[in-house]
Amino acid sequence: MAPAIPHIGDLPSGRRDAITDVAGVTVGHATLAEGDVQTGVTVVCAHGGDPYQQRVPAGVAVLNGFGKSVGLLQVEELGVLETPIALTNTFSVPAVAQAQIRECIALNPECGRSLPTVNPLVFECNDGFLNDIQRMVVREEHYLQARAAAGEAVAQGSVGAGRGMSSFALKGGIGTASRRVSAPGAGLHTVGALVLANYGLLPHLRIAGHAVGARLATQLAAPAAPPEAEKGSIIMLLATDAALDARQLRRLAQRAGAGLARTGSFLGHGSGDIALAFSTAYTVPHRREQPMPEVALLHDSLLDGLFQAAADSVEQAILHALWRARAVTGRDGHVRPALAELLRDWPHDTLAKLRDIPA
Repeated sequence: MAPAIPHIGDLPSGRRDAITDVAGVTVGHATLAEGDVQTGVTVVCAHGGDPYQQRVPAGVAVLNGFGKSVGLLQVEELGVLETPIALTNTFSVPAVAQAQIRECIALNPECGRSLPTVNPLVFECNDGFLNDIQRMVVREEHYLQARAAAGEAVAQGSVGAGRGMSSFALKGGIGTASRRVSAPGAGLHTVGALVLANYGLLPHLRIAGHAVGARLATQLAAPAAPPEAEKGSIIMLLATDAALDARQLRRLAQRAGAGLARTGSFLGHGSGDIALAFSTAYTVPHRREQPMPEVALLHDSLLDGLFQAAADSVEQAILHALWRARAVTGRDGHVRPALAELLRDWPHDTLAKLRDIPA
């Protein structure tokens, strides 16, 4: 029996321990799993309306820019989202971006004519170890399928964009978590995280502060080899109901790196490590004739609780991605084992230490 997942930090989680604990946020997946095709699309929606007409504030933190995402430049400049956030594999970014553009045009026929063009936002990781990425099987229908499936319940692990992803030579994928923060003068707020985990070298893996990677490498009988380069990536999304502007959200996104580092990442040369944070506290109208919102922003001096929640929820989401993933066999018979299955063979006292409770 696999151990319970350790709870990271001392802040409580929301009801679902998911990014959807932030009211209005929904997540959907489309999973392609057949033979050499092990991939998919995941979509995160900030609210139920038209994101082109009612944009949400956002900030980006590029911790290491070895990636092929689309749309980040305009988010960094204007500080708003105009589409849902889509996750997929590297070679499927163009197809998903086109799907987002077509979706916006269907809702707003003057987009690109009398109205400005839309900024599609697609993040990627390379799932080519398990997935035959050259086949480029992801199409517009898969984005729309994930969009239509978006809801408050979030499947995790080997699903959606996470289907073919690997972390620490184990099965990676989609993970999510949340933390609630209450502080004098700041009120009660929720921070939720969702990650697409596809990074890490096994000897460096840490779980709740415990260095377990070397033992897992021995368990897997990994052959001795020269030190491997870090070639993976991770996308970290943060949502909050706190009223923050784009500058503050960029600062919140930067704290995702603290949670990432705790798991054993050193942001290697070949790793694309990107974080984005958005707020659902208000929306910014696309049309200039509509009034801008009058928002009482949270004071900078009250951000520490949110920063802690961001770091803890990202670390927790990464653990959820590893724990909830199931082993996958993909391209050319390549296999990624599941962490939960490996831990079944560990002694009880060792598992108890991972949970930080008495044996």
